[in-house]
Amino acid sequence: MNELIGALPILLHAFVTTLELTFLAALTSLVVGIIAAAMRVSPVPPLRWAVSVYVRFVRNTPLTIVFFITVFGLPQVGINFSFFAFALLALTLYTGTFVAETLRAGIQAIPIGQIEAARATGLTFIQVLRYVVLPQALRSVVPPLASVFIALFKNTSIASAFGVAEAIGTMTNMVNVHSTIVLWVMGATAIIYIAFALLFGRAFAWLERKALIVR
Repeated sequence: MNELIGALPILLHAFVTTLELTFLAALTSLVVGIIAAAMRVSPVPPLRWAVSVYVRFVRNTPLTIVFFITVFGLPQVGINFSFFAFALLALTLYTGTFVAETLRAGIQAIPIGQIEAARATGLTFIQVLRYVVLPQALRSVVPPLASVFIALFKNTSIASAFGVAEAIGTMTNMVNVHSTIVLWVMGATAIIYIAFALLFGRAFAWLERKALIVR
């Protein structure tokens, strides 16, 4: 038990890296998802086709392969980042496709009459998206976005295989060093993951209620 108590600060510090990676990837994937969703409903066919290829290809590719392509493929063409930056890029590219599809569903749920009325007032496509479509779409897709970002939180565990000292990688190292407390370390890691996942769920539930009030 003393070994576990001594190892907890190291494990908690690793969770800080996990949370940092999750937070940054959530922000960047949200930006990528919004841009991709806007391009998928744009009146310009080449934009729709290009984003459609990106979304369908990456979304149906295992995240581990996306990591391999990012971490080992990009340096082959002269692009070099830290392992953390590579992990952030891989998670952003992957999660951004799910955000894009979620937002596209929200956009398609908006009555076409509202869009036509906005265009009739002289608003451009970008202005219609900014002032009419995206505010409503973002509020309507809070629950599915919550699932996407909670999955992102758990997907950060893959980064441990590519040199990022996040929670799962640290847990594996601790198990190798402290073989007598394997179950305790794994249990503590699982409990912390569950606690954060539940916390995220509560935060998104609160955000959903606020969005309903605004609507």
